[in-house]
Amino acid sequence: MAENTWKRSSLPREPAELGKPLVDPALWYPDDILANDEWMYRLSDSEVAEVKAAVASVEERGLDIKDITKEDFPLPTLAPRLQEVQDELMEGRGIVLIKGLPIDDFNRAQYAAAFWGISVYVGRALSQNRQGHLLGHVKDIGGDYSKTRGYKTSSHMAFHCDQADVLALGCIHNAKAGGEHLVCSAVALYNEMLKRRPDLAVELGWKFYRQLSNEKHPGQKDPYIRQGIFNFYDGYFAVRGVSSALNKGQMIPGVPEFTEAQKEALQMFRDIAPEIAIEVPLDCGDISYVMNHVTLHSRTDFEDWPEPERKRHLLRLWMNTGDRRPLPPEIHKFSQGIYDETTRFVAPLDAE
Repeated sequence: MAENTWKRSSLPREPAELGKPLVDPALWYPDDILANDEWMYRLSDSEVAEVKAAVASVEERGLDIKDITKEDFPLPTLAPRLQEVQDELMEGRGIVLIKGLPIDDFNRAQYAAAFWGISVYVGRALSQNRQGHLLGHVKDIGGDYSKTRGYKTSSHMAFHCDQADVLALGCIHNAKAGGEHLVCSAVALYNEMLKRRPDLAVELGWKFYRQLSNEKHPGQKDPYIRQGIFNFYDGYFAVRGVSSALNKGQMIPGVPEFTEAQKEALQMFRDIAPEIAIEVPLDCGDISYVMNHVTLHSRTDFEDWPEPERKRHLLRLWMNTGDRRPLPPEIHKFSQGIYDETTRFVAPLDAE
């Protein structure tokens, strides 16, 4: 068993302000973060044994995955370390990779219970779509990216962030080729833009129109939301991605066209993100956590295995950490999950 080299970030934070460089623990470049494995948490044999015992207990009781709480999933020695993981996500680098969960020792339901049970110590699961899926599946089911969300396709996905504090991915199978999980520091991206073109960095503080793709949010009437790409609130920074939702927003009647400066700024954002991104070494069984307000993630397109049981398949959670970090109202409101008054929450064991 490899040694656990996990270590919290010790970098400082200063109050964030548009137009000024960010000093933040989530400021990292590939060379910094890949210089060591301090952002990876390797489970010990005794911690794996705790997880297995907790999985066996919920299985014996016949608990639905969505109903598993901390009380149902006791992790006496691992729990305090998972609190550190949440602290590091919300106040540190914004990325943690948990390695060492032996997926071959679990069937699908057991691995899903382990993924959920570990993650319940990091945050509360949110609904990821109108179907009320609390446990999501990143798997190509033949979707067309122009008509559906990217997680149902094999397409490349541009750097973006999800509508939650934390994104968790649990790896069941990797693709035959491609499908790399890429992450960059949005803090570094903002600082790079500020260094190269301060005028364009400031352009991205404007509240852009983002189409909602028919995904309901409680009380939402408009077909769009307005959010900055770079947001500053109460001395904290929060990013939103430059995704297809912005271009789709341009098609909504009454939405102003991008100015030339905005177009240039959005393109610069798209260009710099891959320059400063890392490929997360997500092996089968691993769990990746990224904090959506300070990181952006992407995926390369992929070629899948022909056999259905070997297809690329990641479990996904969107999680809320209970207002651990100040957020602008227009981001806070859209970090609470996708649902309406008719939604029934479920945790399916496969993509639907």
